[in-house]
Amino acid sequence: MKKTDLIIMDLRQFLTCLSLCTAFALSKPTEKKDRVHHEPQLSDKVHNDAQSFDYDHDAFLGAEEAKTFDQLTPEESKERLGMIVDKIDADKDGFVTEGELKSWIKHAQKKYIYDNVENQWQEFDLNQDGLISWDEYRNVTYGTYLDDPDPDDGFNYKQMMVRDERRFKMADKDGDLIATKEEFTAFLHPEEYDYMKDIVVQETMEDIDKNADGFIDLEEYIGDMYSHDGNADEPEWVKTEREQFVEFRDKNRDGKMDKEETKDWILPSDYDHAEAEARHLVYESDQNKDGKLTKEEIVDKYDLFVGSQATDFGEALVRHDEF
Repeated sequence: MKKTDLIIMDLRQFLTCLSLCTAFALSKPTEKKDRVHHEPQLSDKVHNDAQSFDYDHDAFLGAEEAKTFDQLTPEESKERLGMIVDKIDADKDGFVTEGELKSWIKHAQKKYIYDNVENQWQEFDLNQDGLISWDEYRNVTYGTYLDDPDPDDGFNYKQMMVRDERRFKMADKDGDLIATKEEFTAFLHPEEYDYMKDIVVQETMEDIDKNADGFIDLEEYIGDMYSHDGNADEPEWVKTEREQFVEFRDKNRDGKMDKEETKDWILPSDYDHAEAEARHLVYESDQNKDGKLTKEEIVDKYDLFVGSQATDFGEALVRHDEF
């Protein structure tokens, strides 16, 4: 891939990532832009253990990995599950706690993010030292464009670089301007990290707050989602959004959203699916009820955690639902 193509690709990624950065192109007049980051569901399967453990398999492994396990025999499932347990047991004390299980489930569901980082890592780690410095990132992403004070595409690359540098510094916990893989992941996907949420809110407010007064008023809120573009009549969803702003977004009824109100809007604190699933798996597998799981307890319940084709068939025989 040419360096120019890489730069353009990465710029587009940042500009469009989860609608939290500046839009790469204008929205259509009736197209709604959604800036809200919702926690993804763990599976699109029904969570009903009386029928199947499909939801649990997707939650524990991620949907794609769960498909792989469906092709294994029970013996192969148990062997691979044992290796996974070793990874989940972060402190290597021989037990899997609810917290460790929750972290693993969140990791499984966010695998697409980590895959995205892996795909880009080698392009930015120019000296191949397993780290990415701000200088490396800046040179790859902006090096060519910063030499042109008046680019044809209309983007202000110096302004974009300042914004990226601010985010990079926020992701860089130790302040050395060198990112580990985890810090680089936080930089690319800040909405996924608690310590990065303030920068997500700040960037969002900068995008929407056109008069730069530090707040988002009703017209700025609507204007970010919808452009009249000569149309006198607003779509019904725009009218609904106006009502949402007045009734729910502007909590203190002062006619505008401050930082906390904006955070409540774009980063809602919904039900924690990973925590609920971890609690469920521990409850179902904890034979001695000590609140934590041994490898043996987990492997004994391999059909709950990972399953296999043979297991599903056996379960069907027991339940008689296939007859």
